[in-house]
Amino acid sequence: MAMALSHRCSAASPEPDAEIKVDVSQVRHTMRGGLGASWHAMSKELHEIPSHNKEYKYSLRPNFQNRGSAFGANPPVTDAAGWRQIKQYASWLGLNFVRVELSQRIYEPEQGKFDWGNEEMQALFLILDWCQENDADVFLQQMWGFVDWNSYPDVHPLISAPRNLDAFANGIATLLKYLIEERGYTCIKYFCMTNEPPGGAWGYWWEYGDAKGNIDDAWKKLKEVFDERGITIPLSGPDWVVPLFDEKKLTFAPYLGSMDVHSYRGVNADVEANLKKWADWSHSNHKPFFLSEFGNQNFVRHDTDPGPKTFAAALSNANDVIRALRVGVDGLNRWSFTSRGDLAGQWQLIQTYDLEKKEYLEKITPENEIFYGFGILSRFFSKYSSIVECTANRPDSVLLSAALLSPGGELSIFILNPTDDDLHVGIGIASLPEKKMNVYQVTKEMVSQPNFELNAIRQFKSSEKPSVILPAKSITAISSYLLEHHDKGVILQ
Repeated sequence: MAMALSHRCSAASPEPDAEIKVDVSQVRHTMRGGLGASWHAMSKELHEIPSHNKEYKYSLRPNFQNRGSAFGANPPVTDAAGWRQIKQYASWLGLNFVRVELSQRIYEPEQGKFDWGNEEMQALFLILDWCQENDADVFLQQMWGFVDWNSYPDVHPLISAPRNLDAFANGIATLLKYLIEERGYTCIKYFCMTNEPPGGAWGYWWEYGDAKGNIDDAWKKLKEVFDERGITIPLSGPDWVVPLFDEKKLTFAPYLGSMDVHSYRGVNADVEANLKKWADWSHSNHKPFFLSEFGNQNFVRHDTDPGPKTFAAALSNANDVIRALRVGVDGLNRWSFTSRGDLAGQWQLIQTYDLEKKEYLEKITPENEIFYGFGILSRFFSKYSSIVECTANRPDSVLLSAALLSPGGELSIFILNPTDDDLHVGIGIASLPEKKMNVYQVTKEMVSQPNFELNAIRQFKSSEKPSVILPAKSITAISSYLLEHHDKGVILQ
């Protein structure tokens, strides 16, 4: 396979179909994060939570996954072998910007009574341990409160806004003080207090019921409590879903140290232009801007739909990453690293759960099409990279590309061929000290082969002007990182 591909990539052609030019001296933006995937700590089923079955005026939506797929994919914390496999896959992918998700219920089930020893908190520690040990940046995300003691009486606790803001903010602050001072985690770089509240194209987990409230008050109180208690981790928000940029709506921005939004319909030219407005405004106000969740909901029609783990979804993800880099996004987090697969589509990169038997797997395996389709980006993507000039002479419908220069001076070029035809593309690299560049490629056919390995299929000098064949519907990485399949992915280098 590798020999055949190498021959294919070096095949002579009188004239390339397209040309990509990279100039590393032209830095467009230096990122404040990297590339990763969501990793949740929650595991309890709704029926295990006492408040779930009570009657509320503002209740959960029927026939709807009210927590999405943000729970239940981790094996028990006593399954050391399972967790060891999960961590090995995280290392192989090189996840370096990880949105780690929890709820207030798992650490403060009763007001002022904190529980650090339960199953879900132990799962949180296992995730944070991996991030700490591997120098991955954590975007710590409280998805929802889900506590009786701080919800509005007529609102289901899962979707309720906090009734007592002092208690809400001090509970979060106590959690962070414990994680930072008692557990010694330095990997937590940002904190977001709620997932997808109203304000964007869709919002759910911040409901006041018959009461009146303004989410700005919660951001303000949280910032005040952080300052009072000496917590320097920046707050991030608004965490809206696909919101059109409107500066007039950013009344909460003074309390935030970073801005983040979600995208779930694929990033086309219009969405890219909107993301640029968010990025430009954030940077002009000295804040990083993150795409803290991205995926493509168009691939999901039912709860067990395999669409999100297909290679078509991988192509969509690559499109989103490249377009986001072109407008200066500081970090990206794919939904999701782990997912049970029977909640709101099969979003998982690795399979931890048997859908038929409803039990955790002893042997955890990659979902090849999406795993390698994402890994060809994440493995060669150092955090804190600079986005450098990368231009192509063909329209985005034919060819998309972006280039990163790592803090250590390593270059990675990511190229997407979304078409049904092979493309013969010339590559020109300017202003880079002489390096050997390595070509990696994935297609659906490649990653479907038994025992597929992601190894370089060709090498050339950066001073050369080679041409490369991009197979139809393929993702290509051209990188000065030489990684064998058994190597860990790049975190910071």
